[in-house]
Amino acid sequence: METPTRWHGRLDALGSKEREKLLGTSLSRRFTQLPLWLSHPSNIAAFYGFLISLALLLPYRFGRESASWFTNWIFHSALIMAACLLLGMLSLIIVSLSKRFPVTPPRYILYPMPFVGFGLLAISQTEILSFPPSLIWLLLLLPGPMYVHLSWAPRWRLLCQLEDGVNPFEAMDMSFVDESTAIEEITDGDEELLSVVNDLESE
Repeated sequence: METPTRWHGRLDALGSKEREKLLGTSLSRRFTQLPLWLSHPSNIAAFYGFLISLALLLPYRFGRESASWFTNWIFHSALIMAACLLLGMLSLIIVSLSKRFPVTPPRYILYPMPFVGFGLLAISQTEILSFPPSLIWLLLLLPGPMYVHLSWAPRWRLLCQLEDGVNPFEAMDMSFVDESTAIEEITDGDEELLSVVNDLESE
């Protein structure tokens, strides 16, 4: 069985910009700590659906149909996770065909959306106000699959290439960089300056 960090050893062969593009921001970096089979885009999307399902427990429990709330919650949770999983798989197929590189999703728009949707659902369930169900479910479900489509699915494809020993940036005319050789060229044989640079890198 392959170790989940096999591709980590090949990061040193990439330049800093390439590593930044490959690893992404804090959320994506957390997912890169997982084995590639576990961090498959469909699994990440399904996990988002699971988190949304957990958030729906209270609205379903204290909603209008409290007698059958648990059955409804189980059914709808299964549908949510299945829909997110299929969307994650579809994103990977599209990315595999388009060879698109990851882009940063509009976090200031996507991140608040589930909380707004959850608030609207809670209000609707208590019958204080009524909101269109399509709007509520759009706000709840869109952020996760959108993040997977824009950021994680392309990034996962690049990680798989790196895992196979392929330079994922060849199509962008970015070559693997031997940083130790580059540093030696910059210091021009100055041993004292080279030791200072190595000390800074170790820190």
